[in-house]
Amino acid sequence: MNFSRAYHPQWTAAEKIVFRFLFLYFALYILLQFLSQPAEPLVRLAGHLILGIEKELHFFATGSGDSTYAYVLLFVNFVLTLLGVIIWTVVDRKRTSYNTLFYWFLVVLRLFLAMMLLSYGFAKVYKTQFPEPSLIRLLQPLGSFSPMGLAWTYMGFSEAYNMYTGMLEVLGGLLLIWRRTTTLGALLVAGVMSHVVVMNFTYDIPVKLLSMHLLAMALVLAATDWKRLYRVFFSNQATARIVEYDPVKNRIYEKIKRGLKLTALFLFIGISVWQGYSGEREYGDKRAKPPLYGIWEVETMHINDSLVAPLLTNEQRWRYLVIDYKDRCSVMYMDDEVKWLNLEIDTSQSKLSIYEYDYEQYNNFSFSKEADRLTIEGTLGRDTLKIKMKAKDLNEMRLPNRGFHWINEYPFNR
Repeated sequence: MNFSRAYHPQWTAAEKIVFRFLFLYFALYILLQFLSQPAEPLVRLAGHLILGIEKELHFFATGSGDSTYAYVLLFVNFVLTLLGVIIWTVVDRKRTSYNTLFYWFLVVLRLFLAMMLLSYGFAKVYKTQFPEPSLIRLLQPLGSFSPMGLAWTYMGFSEAYNMYTGMLEVLGGLLLIWRRTTTLGALLVAGVMSHVVVMNFTYDIPVKLLSMHLLAMALVLAATDWKRLYRVFFSNQATARIVEYDPVKNRIYEKIKRGLKLTALFLFIGISVWQGYSGEREYGDKRAKPPLYGIWEVETMHINDSLVAPLLTNEQRWRYLVIDYKDRCSVMYMDDEVKWLNLEIDTSQSKLSIYEYDYEQYNNFSFSKEADRLTIEGTLGRDTLKIKMKAKDLNEMRLPNRGFHWINEYPFNR
């Protein structure tokens, strides 16, 4: 099968059918990535009538790319592709080749894949995708982590590892932008994305569908140079340069294309750098720490003037108050349950606003702080609380303070 970027005038029936399928499938997939919500009526129709799904199918952002809606949308994608291939084959059965359309198909595939790799890459270079383990995460026992939570903690721990994986994705994306480096870029992206796919499957990260499609796109691009790759890696034979088909041979067009490509690239990289830089300082690892930042261990707690004993069976008593971000805090109870609360700190009046998301209360606590001691008094919901706490020494924690060592006489595996 002559699946190549070089021009060949006569395509076989199998080559034409495979191309029609790949073209329609990936074109629809890319289009539906931007039209997921408008496709909702079609998704509901396919889900209820064809697949027999009884639950309501509505598009809304959940942070998961592997939702029921996403799978039904992929089913719609596949069915429309099959119907399209059948119709296209019947209507266009006399055409001998698709060299020009194949060229533009590869252009779209390259640019979409490059855009995704650059986006994910810069999110790692500037460490906004995987932030460092939060203070509340450092208090939670390992057994309470979800597989995804464990992966996020593992990735977020090391800034160097984020930089390494991010730069590989950025490099792969950049190599895909130019035709001459398509093969190298596709091979690099295939290697990077295979690691991402395995991680998504083995750590139950709900980006499996997207990562598999990005890997498939990279493999399709690499396959367009399969003959030369086979000669080099398997036959140990010399190979010549590929003469790529270019349907537009015009100097003015080439200059315009080069200018638009460089302009779009500089704009995309500039926006990505600005978003990463500002995001890292607004909510990422380099954000400003809020007043009262730290882990506050509860020494005594009164609820409605009654002293609450520090028993593991007591579901009301706080164990830690963790202040890590400027607009929210977390409470760990004696049974290790964690609750996130809204937080506002007014240092000028020594007031705190701590409240649940559906029950707003402002300046409902007063606080006093002396050295490593913090006392808060006020109301949360319908309860009156008085809590005395002591700051936990963050330098005593092993994970964030172990650091890097060139020399280890013995493995420090704790």
